[in-house]
Amino acid sequence: MIIPDCSPSPAAVAFHYDELDIAYRRIWGEHVHHGYWETGRESPSEATDALVHLVAERLSPKPGQNLCDIGCGYGATAAHFVKHHGVQVTGFTLSSAQAKLAQARGLADFTCLERDFFDNGMADASFDHAYAIESSEHMADKGGFFAEVSRVLRPGGRLVVCAWLEGENLRQWQVQHLLEKICSEGQLPSMGSRADYEALAAAAGLEACSYLDISSKVRRTWSICMYRFAGKLLTDKAIRRLASSSATRNRSFIYSLPRLIVALRTGAMRYGVFVWEKPSD
Repeated sequence: MIIPDCSPSPAAVAFHYDELDIAYRRIWGEHVHHGYWETGRESPSEATDALVHLVAERLSPKPGQNLCDIGCGYGATAAHFVKHHGVQVTGFTLSSAQAKLAQARGLADFTCLERDFFDNGMADASFDHAYAIESSEHMADKGGFFAEVSRVLRPGGRLVVCAWLEGENLRQWQVQHLLEKICSEGQLPSMGSRADYEALAAAAGLEACSYLDISSKVRRTWSICMYRFAGKLLTDKAIRRLASSSATRNRSFIYSLPRLIVALRTGAMRYGVFVWEKPSD
């Protein structure tokens, strides 16, 4: 488990997304997750949709089921599930900026709550399935995350997690100059390995179904972001102001794009898609 010197609070995570809201939306779009280039010919928007399709294939939701979106961002993934699978989705986000836009979608079967998932207020066995796309990284108590998911899932329900992961056989420079920096700059209390996630999920009573490493098929995300960011510095006053002002507390993350590119290309950081199931009674 990679643990930086400073562990951000949920409030710090919320502020990160609120402060960088314009940058996230104008540089990448309505999805706050990687793109997935399955064939290599997808456009960036097709690639972000492809990751949603990948999650959907593994959840296999049925019309009328209730899904839990843990870290729902702007609600784009939840909206896809509602429109294409006929389900109801309850999403959780710490960010007020994200919640405002997600709630503005006005979908009757999508409820976005600006609420910490650890204090979600949901009854036991509330959901048929749950998914967390690049949100578990922001949780300091990852064991508690799996335990809470297990509590709100119905027996037989599935959990799909897409996560940034610590690679194997790391060198000291990769830990010190890549992963620890990515954690501190991205407001990640820790970055677990595949083995960490599997052990914590098992301890929470979840049974492993599958694991897929798609690192090589998502890494193009950051090269595109860096290229777009460079262009926005020339054409977008709001982005230029955000990136240049010393008052921007999360400015270091904006300039961490090369670090993320190197981390994925060297294998220091991996990107995994997990599927677990809560045993039936």
